Amino acid sequence: MPKTILHWFRRDLRLTDNTALHHATKAAEQVVPVYVLSDWKSSHGWTGPNRQQFLCGNLESLAKNLDTLGSRLIVRCGKADAELERLVRETQAGAIYFNRDYDPFGREMEKKIAALCTRLGIECHGFDDSVMHAPETVLTGSAMPYRVYTPYSKNWLSLDKAAPLPRVTSLGPKAAEQVTSLPLPTLAHWKLPEPTAQIVAPGERAARDRMKRFIESGLILRYGADRNIPAGQTTSMLSQDLRYGLLGIRELMQRCQQAAEAAPAAGKASVLTYIKELAWREFYFAILWFYPEVFEHEFNPDWRGLPWPGTEAAFQRWATGTTGFPIVDAGMRQLLQTGLMHNRLRMITAMFLTKDLHCDWRMGEAFFMQQLVDGENASNNGGWQWSAGTGADAAPYFRIQNPWLQSARFDPEGIFIKKWVPELQNVPAAVLHEPPKPGLPLAKGYPLPMVDHHTERDRCLAIFAKHKEERR
Repeated sequence: MPKTILHWFRRDLRLTDNTALHHATKAAEQVVPVYVLSDWKSSHGWTGPNRQQFLCGNLESLAKNLDTLGSRLIVRCGKADAELERLVRETQAGAIYFNRDYDPFGREMEKKIAALCTRLGIECHGFDDSVMHAPETVLTGSAMPYRVYTPYSKNWLSLDKAAPLPRVTSLGPKAAEQVTSLPLPTLAHWKLPEPTAQIVAPGERAARDRMKRFIESGLILRYGADRNIPAGQTTSMLSQDLRYGLLGIRELMQRCQQAAEAAPAAGKASVLTYIKELAWREFYFAILWFYPEVFEHEFNPDWRGLPWPGTEAAFQRWATGTTGFPIVDAGMRQLLQTGLMHNRLRMITAMFLTKDLHCDWRMGEAFFMQQLVDGENASNNGGWQWSAGTGADAAPYFRIQNPWLQSARFDPEGIFIKKWVPELQNVPAAVLHEPPKPGLPLAKGYPLPMVDHHTERDRCLAIFAKHKEERR
């Protein structure tokens, strides 16, 4: 048994129900917790100020929680394998413990860590933590990965669900003072500007409060009926907490199951609807695990090479929430002002960009990742490819949402639209759900619709149909 273990924090910034940390404390006299900061500067294709600010707050919270246990968070910067090797030598650690990642970048680093441990003659232990079921454990009868959600989810739901692990209460002696640590990061570390969005409160306690509210207030019992309504809180608001591991998935699952057991039939069905969304999250993890090429290419090979004739100018109108389609603009402005977006709006805005403006889904995927506090590579990629009609379990290319009808169906009173597009505050709700008369904007200062939906729908169908025909 090693006397000292390094616990490498990654996307598991909590002390409760943390698999690797729990096992590390059982296997050593001293656990040295470490977080390795990335060393890129100024800009990054997959993140931006919103998520990095949330990360800073999460690390500050984690450091305080570790302090209360008589430990301290060691912060380093650079390549994880190089920094962990230095720490192994400084602490004489006999093992590195971590929770596994499921994207190709994290997996590649895990291979390097395993090779490092072999070279140093120390133990290396990776654990499944951010999912209920690791990708390679949910397979078809012929041991193949699923490509469609419904059979995947049936298998996933049938598997036994592990119970949560208790909160860690001691990590043993604090790392010696000669083991140096960088200060907790601020956005200046990455040379990023302050975010303009008002992001949610960071940290494990704030995340637990959100979970408690969702389950104990009864929101989860109305989730099945209300989840597509963007106005007010109709969803769990826990996506960023799962992204950074501020909550353990096993504890969340257990609480959902307990809520279902105590609920009437309608409530039970609602909880199951929510649990199926957790299965969607893990389905997309599995897609990325088995098909990492989806970052660059369409999941469905039939659509690779599909032309996307949309323009940069059209993309910028979409990105700034000035398309003249109220429900689209409301969703985009919610994203810009909060770093979050309701899931129904993610579908509406993504389909509008790809099907009405004919812009490459990769442009929208990257923009979302740069803005979203809950930006999750697997789910974001899966959602964009679903909307574009190119992904796993995707909407067929000919199924194109009409933003005017989506608006009328899910925001009939215009509550969501008027909150995020104040120019439309005094416009009657019914008027918000149909194109204005030619040349007559819905309100002063609000743009006319930048395209005609029906015209662009037909154009989209023609583009897809031509590509399909050319590949025969």
